[in-house]
Amino acid sequence: MTDLRLSGIGMTSARTRDRLVQRLREQGIANLAVLDRIRNVPRHIFVDEALGSRAYEDTALPIGYGQTISQPYIVARMTEALLAAGAADSVLEVGTGCGYQTAVLAPLVARLYTIERIEPLLARARERLRELGVRNVRFRHGDGTLGWRAHAPFDGILVAAAPLTVPEALVKQLRVGGRLVVPVGPEGEQELVRFTRREQGVQRESLGAVAFVPLLGGTA
Repeated sequence: MTDLRLSGIGMTSARTRDRLVQRLREQGIANLAVLDRIRNVPRHIFVDEALGSRAYEDTALPIGYGQTISQPYIVARMTEALLAAGAADSVLEVGTGCGYQTAVLAPLVARLYTIERIEPLLARARERLRELGVRNVRFRHGDGTLGWRAHAPFDGILVAAAPLTVPEALVKQLRVGGRLVVPVGPEGEQELVRFTRREQGVQRESLGAVAFVPLLGGTA
């Protein structure tokens, strides 16, 4: 991948990215490492070329197969919420999608495990992450509602699609003190929630209304 394509020109230039980061600051994103990742990850390479000029709008965009790339604010918000309690050595991402959230999060954790149920999306994400030189990610084609028990427990789990109720398998795969950040609820009534596993149970914290594609089981 050429340096010019990665750095972007016109509507994908550094100046355009800086304007996006400023908007996210104004919306309350404060973690400087997260903002730096939003600035430096070339979001335009994760969408179809025809949508490249819109890559740094703060909006979700289609990526095929009925899926979307999340808006930058949501990616930043979820990443910040996951890391709020400090460093995370081992993190599970459910719903790799095009790989943009993966690219933002990966350098901020020691090890990132990511699961995607739609195989062509996973292949595309793997290729993009390889081209960006991201090396600490393990990919799996599978059912994200089941988690990835072989690598549990996790310090954090981030779910990029909305279940009606939180899969019990994911809660069980959190270590004590670990955080699960997940949108929950039916279309039109979803909220972003952070669950923290404690010795005596699970603490629940609402982070506001959101809109995500539904979390589905199985593979495709």
